[in-house]
Amino acid sequence: MKKDAASQKRVCIYQLFLRLFGNTNETRKFNGPLAENGVGKFADLNAAALTALLEMGVTHVWLTGVFQQATSTDYSAIGAPADDPDLLKGLAGSPYAIKDYFDVCPDYATVPSERLAEFRALLARMRDAGLGVILDFVPNHVARSYGSDVRPDLDFGALDDRAKFFDPENDFFYLQADSPGGGPPLRLPTASGGHLVSPTCKAMGWGDGLFAGELDHGKVTGNNVASWAPALSDWYETIKLNYGYDFTTGLRAYPTREHPDLPIPDTWLKMDAVLTFWQEMGIDGFRCDMAHLVPLEFWDWAVARARARQPGVFFVAEAYDNDPMKVSTGNVLEGLIHAGFDAVYDDPSYKILKGIYDGPKWANDLDDLPRGYLLSHHSLHYAENHDEVRLAGASQWGGIGMEVGRPVSAILFAVGRGPVLLFNGQEVGEAAQGAEGFSGDDARTTIFDYWSMPELVKWVNGHRYDGGRLSPAQTSLRAFYGRLLRLAGEPAFRDGDFYPLNPSNRGNDRYGRLAGESASGHWLYAFLRFDPATAQRFVIMANLHPTEVFRDIQIRIPQEAIDFLKLGPQKIPRLTERLTSTEKPIIAEASIAENHLVVSIASLLPLTPAFFELRVS
Repeated sequence: MKKDAASQKRVCIYQLFLRLFGNTNETRKFNGPLAENGVGKFADLNAAALTALLEMGVTHVWLTGVFQQATSTDYSAIGAPADDPDLLKGLAGSPYAIKDYFDVCPDYATVPSERLAEFRALLARMRDAGLGVILDFVPNHVARSYGSDVRPDLDFGALDDRAKFFDPENDFFYLQADSPGGGPPLRLPTASGGHLVSPTCKAMGWGDGLFAGELDHGKVTGNNVASWAPALSDWYETIKLNYGYDFTTGLRAYPTREHPDLPIPDTWLKMDAVLTFWQEMGIDGFRCDMAHLVPLEFWDWAVARARARQPGVFFVAEAYDNDPMKVSTGNVLEGLIHAGFDAVYDDPSYKILKGIYDGPKWANDLDDLPRGYLLSHHSLHYAENHDEVRLAGASQWGGIGMEVGRPVSAILFAVGRGPVLLFNGQEVGEAAQGAEGFSGDDARTTIFDYWSMPELVKWVNGHRYDGGRLSPAQTSLRAFYGRLLRLAGEPAFRDGDFYPLNPSNRGNDRYGRLAGESASGHWLYAFLRFDPATAQRFVIMANLHPTEVFRDIQIRIPQEAIDFLKLGPQKIPRLTERLTSTEKPIIAEASIAENHLVVSIASLLPLTPAFFELRVS
């Protein structure tokens, strides 16, 4: 999947949360169990669904939440009883509290005992359709109730020395008598003084804050909390894995450049076995959860081994350089790329664009990011994912609604060469209004509860996936995302370079400047993309303002940018807009003035992006 050949497609990922995507049950009872609220199935990803995704320009599907996780649903009949509610966030359970790395969630199977066979059948359908498959890889933590039925020989912690807080041969970190929180037993924040605290315990009607597996000892919680009494805001349902790095002292007891002969930690070997298992099943790539919490040396070792087994295997890292828990002294995003990742999350660009609506950011701020970062083909660009708020959320993005996704996504998907991500429901304006259960009213689609997506269900339309119940505005939005994804795969964006135009237009008062502003570039953003191999050229612009029509726009393209585009002397290109629908074309003209190429547009409507292809005779 590495883009070494110009003929290879740009990676366009559709994040599909199996629990919700195909669930057409519209009961949506607050804290409702599976029996009442329903759940998506492997079988729901039928030929119609896969064809619709392909036609929209998707190349890869990130199947989120595949692994068996801790849950309140009882599968005792297949040897998987319900978990203690003190270990749960939501009745369905967090997909990032994995209970068995070698098994899939029985919720998604028509016949739970045949869940792995049903998953293999889904992989075969996706492979036949020509879609790549990406799974989560969650290296930092596991569910407190972890125990594999498929590979019990690879369970974590079986041979650990619990008397030590840290030992490179241990899989976990163990609380000591003097650790904060008062000593054993481990006391989870789900109940206190005889009262239930956790929303999930309240919904189930029981819980005592204790876990039978950690009465005489305790393990460090997933977000590095070494306490016998983690807080409700902690990742208390998970246990942190030990990669030979003591996060409390900075000791590195694993092979490094300085000490290459140190033994490989046991956790490294077990996680390599996890990757091997799924690669052998036919998985094409992995989205690696909170990758910056794991040593870079592990990634260098693990990615190399994965590529030795499967040269094209794709790795993308969820990682944040500003997280104080990162295991890196330098820029962890660059470190992960050097370790072999194809892409890392582009959180900085996302936050700047959101800050334009939340304040006080300007579009100009995008150009203050290091240009090498914007040019890099190692950034995954997204406007939504399961951790972020919905674009259409009433309390988010200025309360504008789903249309804000047009200019925001157009900028993000066109600004770099790297893969792009569309989150299920984004394309139809899913707003995540109201509380679903454990997940509160936070404008995020729940990953903890049994639920269905009110707007996406209209497109799923009884598993016909034809959009039969969508409004005209939703149909138009979904068609827009299809055009955007397909355009994003063309040479100028897949292989080309980037040149920003805001820096040379900040003093240009015909560049979307509003009354009272002393500079331009608050709500208008423009840039060039050019691929020398095919000579494909674009000027992209986006009106980010929710209500203002920008009129009589003139974009000045300086000589340096003309040289970037490799336009001959005094060459005046023809401009054809390729993103908007054919019913509403946007017209632009080019001219030469004062050693500048000037692109003139009579008007650009609010929340409207435009992709003008430049052609010369």
